[in-house]
Parts: sequence; structure tokens; C-alpha cells
Amino acid sequence: MNTRSATLLPGRPWPLGSTPDGGGVNFAVYSANATRIELCLFDTTGTQEVSRLPLIGRTDDIFHGYLPEAVPGTVYGFRAYGPWAPQDGHYFNPHKVLLDPYARDIVGKFEWRDEQFACDKGQGNRQDLQPSTLNNAAVALKARVTPCDDFDWAGDEHPYTPLADTVIYEVHVKGFSQRNPAIPEALRGSYAGLAHKASVAHLKRLGVTALSVLPVHYHVDEQRLVQMGLVNYWGYNSINFFSPDPRYASGCDGMSVRDEFRYMVRQLHAAGIEVLLDVVYNHTGEGDASGPCISFRGLDNASYYRLGSENKRHFINDTGCGNTMDIRQPAMLRLVLDSLRYWVEAMHVDGFRFDLAPILGRTDTGFDNRSAFFTAIAQDPVLSRVKMIAEPWDVGPGGYQVGNFPRGWCEWNDHFRDAIRGYWLREQGTRGDLAMRLCGSSDLFQSRRREPVSSINYVISHDGFTLRDLVSYNDRHNEANGEHNRDGHGHNLSNNCGIEGPTQDPAILRLRGRLQRALLATTLFSQGVPMLAAGDELGHSQQGNNNPYCQDNAITWIDWSRADEDLIAFTTRVLELRRQALLFDSEWYSGLTDPLGLHDLIWLNSNGDIVHGQAWRDGSERVLGCLIGKPGRAGAPLLLLINGSHEDRPFMLPAGVWQAWLDSSHPRGEVSWYEQGEVPFPLAAHSVVLLAAAGAQIKLFAQ
Repeated sequence: MNTRSATLLPGRPWPLGSTPDGGGVNFAVYSANATRIELCLFDTTGTQEVSRLPLIGRTDDIFHGYLPEAVPGTVYGFRAYGPWAPQDGHYFNPHKVLLDPYARDIVGKFEWRDEQFACDKGQGNRQDLQPSTLNNAAVALKARVTPCDDFDWAGDEHPYTPLADTVIYEVHVKGFSQRNPAIPEALRGSYAGLAHKASVAHLKRLGVTALSVLPVHYHVDEQRLVQMGLVNYWGYNSINFFSPDPRYASGCDGMSVRDEFRYMVRQLHAAGIEVLLDVVYNHTGEGDASGPCISFRGLDNASYYRLGSENKRHFINDTGCGNTMDIRQPAMLRLVLDSLRYWVEAMHVDGFRFDLAPILGRTDTGFDNRSAFFTAIAQDPVLSRVKMIAEPWDVGPGGYQVGNFPRGWCEWNDHFRDAIRGYWLREQGTRGDLAMRLCGSSDLFQSRRREPVSSINYVISHDGFTLRDLVSYNDRHNEANGEHNRDGHGHNLSNNCGIEGPTQDPAILRLRGRLQRALLATTLFSQGVPMLAAGDELGHSQQGNNNPYCQDNAITWIDWSRADEDLIAFTTRVLELRRQALLFDSEWYSGLTDPLGLHDLIWLNSNGDIVHGQAWRDGSERVLGCLIGKPGRAGAPLLLLINGSHEDRPFMLPAGVWQAWLDSSHPRGEVSWYEQGEVPFPLAAHSVVLLAAAGAQIKLFAQ
């Protein structure tokens, strides 16, 4: 078609974004405060503007138009006209081409140039808030009209793994496969690399059931990082919520970015593995008032961002990233819900982990788990069926909300993380603290009518030390981040076991190995949903960097050539035992007895007596037994023994016939011990042991 002479028809307001119908394309974009919006058409490279057409239709606050004969592949952006009134929150500047918030495919790569800012640079800064007259058409990000979905899903279905059986593996698309020699070089670091048979084989061997994939929404790298030669590797700086980021696409077999992502999902589903997306709906990469004008700011700043009540030049910063999306606004709420449904329906993902999730429930008076967002999710026929996981804190007032999310949601449980780290690595906390975390953190969830699976149990995540580094470093070593080692957590509850960093000392290496295995076993055996960080099962190190968000290099890429095969075998054994036995039931324990006098759960001292009263608060005693009379799946009682002390300790077993199935003091967790009497079990220092009573339905296997 000849776009220079094209004429827009009024079109329709729904759906938002660009929608081809075979005869043309409908365009629709929201703005409550714009006075005029133009559709800007570009050549296929996105660098040359060839036409501007006013969207002549307007329904309520949606501008829309229909372009006859337009086809998929058309590259476009918007120019928005309206008041330049920063004090009222308005930054309309028609010199700026703006990215469609509903873009499915983005053309171009963002560059930090003066043309990208709505405000004039003025006297060396952008605080005078005068409008810039520089035209950014050649360098702005644009949208490309995508065709109607024709991807061959080949009968793909959601696995719908029950939460009680879910094991989450947190992974970065690039970092997982970038250094894996079993994957063709052209596919490494990509969606296709994560879907490769070598990747899937490793995940299946481990026994994980779900990948929690770090952000793949299209994001921009902060100017400060670019100036230092770094990037936002983790991707928590989205500028669009519908487009998979092309930097993770290999382009294999000529697939588009969207189709390569969908291919990844299809392959993982075929292996029974769910895909959960880490999503960032709390802020965008446009930053504060001095930031760039890429999309939301120029289309309707006051409708998308939370602004000061008295001075709307001030951006509320409950995220620590310069701005905060305003989920109270219907347009923003609709955008988030439309995005979530798109990823479930069109991309087949199985759930989401929400970064800084309290933002989603912030009202005028604070966090409310009955806010419009949570209510909308609960009643949505699509979203109410998928997994929803909250990072239950942000940096704003009252931002710590662990345990306060609605029923049906899961939450990252930092109480678990800190209690387990403290018990094994710092001799902190008590056996009461440990027992509370082992059994679903009832203090956080039970009184709110939440289930034990509400707790996402983890010791390691992307944010902080790796498991290997947690037992190798007392202090962070983040110098490579360019912030003079001031960034990242200072309170890590880590333990270098006597030497900071790498060592060849065999005694220290043995201790580090034991502690890693104890931490893994405690996490994977606990009641709730366990989460591993990718690479922890094979000894991945980040050289002591506990905040490598900007390191797209060997610091973060998993080094498969150094994989600890014993640790992989141990992790696999623990997860297989979890799958077979499901140590803890999916319901809360009461400590009561059944008609035969069997306790559903009791806690034991090393002499075999029940733990009572002050003994729970005795921080000097580091040995604890958990007799599980009602396991989730074993068919007979289980006994979990924990020795957090520096010395081997004999443990008097309850009467009966017991067989040990795991001993974490062994590099692979293997045991051959069998006992038919009341002889104390030799419980090694820094170890976790699992025993099963006669009749337990567990099969011993070899690694």
C-alpha cells in the first residue's frame, strides 16, 4: 500500500494496540489527557518516517483508527499532543515518537541520546522541565504489526502441576545455557537454548517441575550502566509488557522472537515442566522526571504513574527505580490484566512471579489485599487458574507484606531464608525457629486461612550469593558493579568456613560441601513449595558478587565445565525422595494423635524424648528430630534428623524398624545403614538424615 497517500477510517476502540483483519489494521491507544494522537508510519527498518495520520476516532479516552490495506509487518509509533504542564503531571511533546504500550513486536534498540527526552537538557540537566524540540523519529523504539497467531502448538497443554508437587527452578534465559558445550553455539543463551534437549534433560534429571524465568519483557538498560559499559542483565527495567525481549532470541529456523519463545514453552511443557514468568509491573524504564520519554510518559504520564498529590512533577518512588506504576488507575489496571492474559493465552505460560508485588495492592491508604487488582485476578476465568507468586515487599512506606497476600497466592518467604541460613551457617536461632520454617511457616499463613503451599521456601535466589558463595564468602565482593562495593545486601548470614573465597584446603572444602548439602536438603524437604536457583545444584559461583544484576559475562553465566557431579546427584536424590515421599502433608499439622495413638507430627530430642517448653528456646542445642506420623505420600511414618552442631551426635530412634534413605554427610547422600533395634543412630555433624519406617513406599535407587 502507499502509506504516503493513505487515509485513516475511524476504526474501533477495541482491542487496544494494532489488530490486522486481512483487509487492513485497526489501531487503538489510550490517553485520557491528550488532545490529539497521530499514527506515524515508518519504513521496514524503523528509521525513516513516511507518513503521519491523525487517529480520527475517539471513544471515551481511546483514540482509534483503521488503515485499509495495511498488513502485518507495518512499523509504526504515535505522536501525542496535549498540555505541557509538568506541575500537573503532563509531558505531551509531539516531537517524540512513542512506543505503543500494547506492542507485540518492537523494532530498534534503545540508545541514550538527547532526542529520547521530552525535556530539554537546559543548563546541563533536565530539571528546568522545558520541552525538547529534538525529533526522535529516527532513533525511537517502534512497534511492528504482528500477524494473527498461527503458531503450531502441536496439542500443547498446561501441565497444571499441583502446588504440593511443585519444585521451582529460578533461571536466567541467557545465563543457563550460554556456556553449555552440549548446546550448539548458535543456540546458547537463547529461548531455543533453554528448550534444547540438553537443557531439558538436566531439568528432568533433577526433577524440577517449573521454571521461574527472570524477566523477558522488553527492557532498557539504565543510562548509568551504559556509561560504565554494563547492562541490566537481570532485566528488571521493562518498557513494554507484551514483547519478549529479542536479545534472547537465536533466530533459529527463521523463527520470530515470539515464536521462539513459544517453541521454548512447548518443549518444556512436553517434558512436564511449567514456565512461570518473573514480571515487573511496578515501574518502567522511563525513570523519574529527568528520564527518557519512550512510551507511557508521552502518551499520558498522569494516567500511568503515581505522582505527588501537591506537586505532580514529583514521581512517587516506592520501587527505588524512579517511578511507580499506578495500578489504581483503570487504564493501568487494564494494561496489566491484558498483558497477563496475553502471556497465558497466546504464549501459554503457567503463572507469574511479581516483582515488588505490594505495589499492585497499594491504594490511597496503603496495601490492601482486596484491592482492585487482586479482586480482578480472583474473578478472572483465565488468570485465577494459573500460579501467582508475590515478592511480598517493596521499598515504600509499609512495603513489607509477607503473609498478607490473598488466599490462592504464594509468597517468597524470607523468614525461611534467614532462619535456615542462620541455623546452619551462623548457629543463630533456635530449634523452635527451625521447626516453624520446616512446617510451612504457620505463624505467617495459618491464621490468615492460607495453606502451607503459600510459602515459597528458598535459601538462594538470583538476588544475593549463590549457594557455593554463601559458604565461601563472609563479605560481598561487588567491585565489578562500579559502585565501590556499596551495592547489594550487607546482611547475608553467610559463612566462609575459615577462608574468604576459593581454597584447596580439604577440611574447608569438606565443610563447605556438607553445609551446601544440608541447606539443599532442608529447603527441598520442608513443607511448602521449594525453590532452587539455577546452578546451585552444580556449584555455580559468582566470585562473591551478591548483586550481579549488571554482569552479562562469566560472573553470571553457569560454567558447566566445572559442574560438581556429586552435588547434582545429591540434589537429584533429595528431589526424588521428596517426590516419592512428600514428607509433609499438604495440610497444617496439629500434633494430635489418631485413634491408634499415632501423632501426626512430633519433635524429638537426641535422647528420643519429646521437645517441650524451654527446650524449644535453647539456642545452644542444635540437634532436632521430626517424627512425621502422617507424611504426604510415603504410606508409613518418616523421621527427619537434623544436626546443626560441629560434632557427631548419637540419636536414639523411636521403637520400630527404620531404614535410612538419605544422609547428607555423604557427597551423594547415599546410605546403606539399616537398624532393627533401639541403637543410637550416628548422626554426623552438619547433616540431615531421612529415615523411613518399615512399610514406607519408597524405592532405593542408584545415581
